[in-house]
Parts: sequence; structure tokens; C-alpha cells
Amino acid sequence: MQFAVVSLFPQMLDALSAFGVTGRAVESGEVPLYRVNPRDFTSDRHRTVDDRPYGGGPGMLMKVEPVELALAEAKSRVGGKPRVIYLSPQGRRFDHRYAMELTRETGLVLLAGRYEGVDERIIETQIDEELSVGDFVLSGGELAAMVVIDAVTRLLPGVLGHGDSAQEDSFANGLLDCPHYTRPEEYRGRKVPEVLLSGDHDRIRRWRLQQALGRTLERRPDLLAQRQLSDEEQDLLADYRQQCDEQKTSG
Repeated sequence: MQFAVVSLFPQMLDALSAFGVTGRAVESGEVPLYRVNPRDFTSDRHRTVDDRPYGGGPGMLMKVEPVELALAEAKSRVGGKPRVIYLSPQGRRFDHRYAMELTRETGLVLLAGRYEGVDERIIETQIDEELSVGDFVLSGGELAAMVVIDAVTRLLPGVLGHGDSAQEDSFANGLLDCPHYTRPEEYRGRKVPEVLLSGDHDRIRRWRLQQALGRTLERRPDLLAQRQLSDEEQDLLADYRQQCDEQKTSG
């Protein structure tokens, strides 16, 4: 996997190579990250990359030519036939399933827009897909591009220290993650659940699965509605509901 980001503020991407597992992957060269600035493809002394929109209206738009040339440079650096994605609130919603889909690509070129966005002719001729990280507007696409790169990179084989880490994350199996605990065993009167100290691996597995089901029910019931529960999961969820009802009654 190789990434290239077309951005007017490429220095923002430095955070990806400076911290965490993604930083190690980028710094080691395991996951190359290229930065391409449209300003480097302008012909005037002011390095102009924006202009007023036809028809009037507030704000400015990124111009066609410097963005097109920057995208061409980004694609040449990545090589092959990379998927070209424009980070936009109008795009498909980014989620874990799509991050998994993107791991099958050999390269991604991400266009980070600024101002009021880019000239529509860029989207029509240069972009494979628009992608949104949520129903809100950012000042630019750089943060969204970083979200995509981080989410995809940590799913690549060998990036995380433990092979099962990504598979146990929230959303990996259609559920939110279960609660986790570490030392000390008791802190300010709050104890680690006894089951996690039992050494009984199957009992721990069932508890974690039940907690994941319960959290998903309470916080993201829409995820459960999309998931076909196994017989074991249905039993665990029914037991979870019963425990909650008993706690409410006794409380």
C-alpha cells in the first residue's frame, strides 16, 4: 500500500509519520506516504491555486490546472492504477467496512480540498470516488485524509504489534468493543470484573462477547439491526437484557 495526498498544506501530514503505529509504518517505509502541493504546479509568481466561482457566491474554488497536474504527479509517485479519492462531505460515508475494502488497493491518492472545494471538472474527470468522514464540514480535507490513512494502515498485515488487535476493534465484527481493564486490580473502590481474573478463557470470551453485544444494543442499536446474530449471541444478549432489567428493578 502506498499513499499520496494532494494538499495545499502538506506539512499537516507530518503528524502521520511522527506518532504511533502509523508513524512507524510510514517512517520505516513500509507504507510510503507522498505529499504533493498544487502550488508547485502554478505558473504565476504568486503561485495562485484559487479563483472566484462563476455565477458569484461566497468563497473561492481550487483551480483546475494546478490540481490536475498535482494529481498526475501523485499518481506517478504511487505507480500502477491507484484509486483517486476526493475528501468531501458529499461523498460516501467512511466506515470500517470501507477501510477494509481499501486495504485491497495497492495505492491511494487522496485529494484534500480547501476553500469552497474544487472545480467540478476535477471531480468529473480525475476522481474515482468522493469520501466523507462524517456529516460535518472541516476547514480542509487534510484531517479527513489523515483519518483514512490511519484507519487503513492499521488494518494492513504486520502494522499492529499483535495479529489479532485489528480484529478485536470496534466495528471489526459489526459490534462495538467490550470494556477493557489493566492494573491495578482495584482503583478507588472500583474492581476489575471477577471473570477477567478467573483464567477461564471460554468464560472470558463469552463475557467479552456479551459486553460487546450489550454496548452495541445501548449505544448503536442500528449496528445490531444490520447483523445476523448466532444462537450463542442471541442467548448472551437475552441474558444481558435480563441482567439489566433486574438491576433496574433492584435499583
